[in-house]
Amino acid sequence: MTVGRGASILLVDDDEAFRQRLSRAFGDRGFDVRQAADYDTAIATARSESPEYAVVDLKMPGRSGLELARDLLAIDATTRVVILTGYASVATTAWAMQLGVAWYLPKPADADDILAALARTAPGGPGLADPPPEPAAPTLERAKWEHIQRVLLDCDGSVSEAARRLGLHRRSLQRMLGKLPPSK
Repeated sequence: MTVGRGASILLVDDDEAFRQRLSRAFGDRGFDVRQAADYDTAIATARSESPEYAVVDLKMPGRSGLELARDLLAIDATTRVVILTGYASVATTAWAMQLGVAWYLPKPADADDILAALARTAPGGPGLADPPPEPAAPTLERAKWEHIQRVLLDCDGSVSEAARRLGLHRRSLQRMLGKLPPSK
C-alpha cells in the first residue's frame, strides 16, 4: 500500500499556522485535506466522512489528542492515526500505541516526516518487511524514569500526587522530571 494521491487526511492541531502549513503541504501532494482545531470539530468531521489518515496534536485545549485518537479509531478502525507532540514521554507513547495509533512523532515534524511514518506502518510497507530489532534491556535509570512516567500518567499529571505515591518529596520529583530521560 502506498500513501498518497487522493487519500483523505484530517489534520487536527490548535496551532492554526502549523495546521495551515501542513494542509498546504499535504494538498500539494494530492491529499484531500480536512482540518480541525479541536476535539469536537474533528469528531464531527470524522462522523460525516471518515478520513483514511489523521494527524493529531497530543496537547490541545479541552480533550487530549489521545482521547481524540481513541474516538477516531472507534468511529473507523481503519483510520491510520499519527500523534504529533512537543511533550513526548514513554507513558504517553505507550498509551498511544495501546490505542492503536500508527505512529507517534515529536514536533517539529513536517509532511515528509508524517508520510514516512505512514509508509513505514502501512500494510506491506517497508517498515514491515524488516523484522524489528531486538530491544536492548533498559538500564536501571531508564526503568526508573519509565516507572515515574507511568505513575505520573496514572495521577493525571499531578506531580504532588505522583510524589506521594512514589514516596518522594514533590521538589525532588520535579527535579527528576526536569532532566532528560536516560538513554536506553
